[in-house]
Amino acid sequence: MIDNRLMMLSMIARHGTVTAAAESLRYSPSTVSHQIKQLATELGVTLLEQRGRNIRLTPAAHSLLGHFDVMAAEWERALADIDAYVTTVTGSITLCAFSTAASILLPQTMRALNTEFPHLATQTIEAEPSECYDLLLSGEVDLGIVAVTTETPTGADDRFTQKFLADDPLDLMVPLDHHLADRSSVSIADAKEETWILGRPGTTYHQLVVANCASAGFTPRIGHYANDWNTGTALVHDGFGVCVASRLSRSQDLHPVRRIPLSGEHAPTRHIAAVTRAGAESRPTIRFALELLTSETQKVMAQLGRDLG
Repeated sequence: MIDNRLMMLSMIARHGTVTAAAESLRYSPSTVSHQIKQLATELGVTLLEQRGRNIRLTPAAHSLLGHFDVMAAEWERALADIDAYVTTVTGSITLCAFSTAASILLPQTMRALNTEFPHLATQTIEAEPSECYDLLLSGEVDLGIVAVTTETPTGADDRFTQKFLADDPLDLMVPLDHHLADRSSVSIADAKEETWILGRPGTTYHQLVVANCASAGFTPRIGHYANDWNTGTALVHDGFGVCVASRLSRSQDLHPVRRIPLSGEHAPTRHIAAVTRAGAESRPTIRFALELLTSETQKVMAQLGRDLG
């Protein structure tokens, strides 16, 4: 119902280039460029300016996007109002989440949705947090579970409604015969002399651990790179170093290691939130999913804490 070219302009603002915006929307760059030029011609204003190899949005473009964000949120609220007159919920709902949350939280959420709304089709997409926001903005996804970072949109971003679900501590993973293995908790500085297994540079995992190590006064000696918790834990199991892994992950079930809670002010923690487009949180299916995710995530985290205790 809202001109799709405004979405293209919004994605250019989000990603900084036509190419990246086109990739996020699954269009060719030439298509996006043509559509934005056409929109600018119809409006009689310049929307993009070339600055060397880069482009920037003009003040007119920023003004237009401010109205677009309002229109998009009002459309979601209109859909929520219309839902009040629907006797049988049909259609579909698509959920996305980063890998750990996708495997633990989404299957049971979809089962509950299918029970509550038997005529509703459900779909899951596994995606990294930044991609979840793109999928939400493009309309491909209705609700996302993300790990909030300094690089993701803030809670003050008018395009989204974010609901805090839980804090997900990162625990230290060491071999079963490691000298720290009998400790009930450790600080991250207790492992400063160890060889570390971290996510690759540029990943949220890498940045989070390195930042917390730095705040604890040391730079980790990195021996191996592994983005996946299971890969990292497998390397720990075979004595190649230590790593930290999400409390929500169950990687030690595949590769027996000792999981030790990290304590102190420098203990890394991921903040997990559910995100929808602004206004969509009032729709019955999304409201149901949000309430279920809130309660189930807290139950899961509480049980995992008891298991470690």
